[in-house]
Amino acid sequence: MNESASYGLWSLAFVNAAVFTLFAASFARPSTARDWKSLGAFSAFIVALFAEMYGFPLTIYLASGWLAGRFPSVDFASHDAGHLWHTLLGWKGDPHFDPLHVVSFILIGAGFWLLAAAWPVLYAASRGGYLATSGPYARIRHPQYAGFILIMLGFLFQWPTLLTLGMFPILVVMYVRLALIEEQDAKRNFGATYESYALRTPRWFPRLRRATSDIERGACH
Repeated sequence: MNESASYGLWSLAFVNAAVFTLFAASFARPSTARDWKSLGAFSAFIVALFAEMYGFPLTIYLASGWLAGRFPSVDFASHDAGHLWHTLLGWKGDPHFDPLHVVSFILIGAGFWLLAAAWPVLYAASRGGYLATSGPYARIRHPQYAGFILIMLGFLFQWPTLLTLGMFPILVVMYVRLALIEEQDAKRNFGATYESYALRTPRWFPRLRRATSDIERGACH
């Protein structure tokens, strides 16, 4: 693959990875070992993503023979060609405005909104010793973990790589396992209050209409 000014921009890769990681940390506010594990896994995904987006395009390099044979007119040394879904689907024009990019912006925005909206509710509940059930917690039991998953999924719609595609299902499984551990902790700490909350509140996918609950206060991610 030819050298291109589109890559080898390691300072840009570092800055973008740092910005998104710190942005997520400012919303998630990790305080426990479990929190740091969650943020660390997300950070690893972000570093892998931007290392290929601006540093070295490993996925394009490994698939260069197949890509060049199937798309001989595409310059895969260009940055735009790194948006592989755009290329593979045969779309024309600026990839930053294609339908998948629009979806990705929505997913990433929703993910960061969940992180931001969940933190004050969780913080207040932790300080007060009650179960977090308001805000995003009124709709799903694990909004912070769901937020991380949505952000990663959004980036996969923009810039898929072999590494991040491989990491994504592993990280999703990790977040699911962390969520189950937190639920066990919540059951021990809040007993019937948590069980009643769990019956009314989906774990990951919100219902279209919120079920009526007699729980007004309550903490898990």
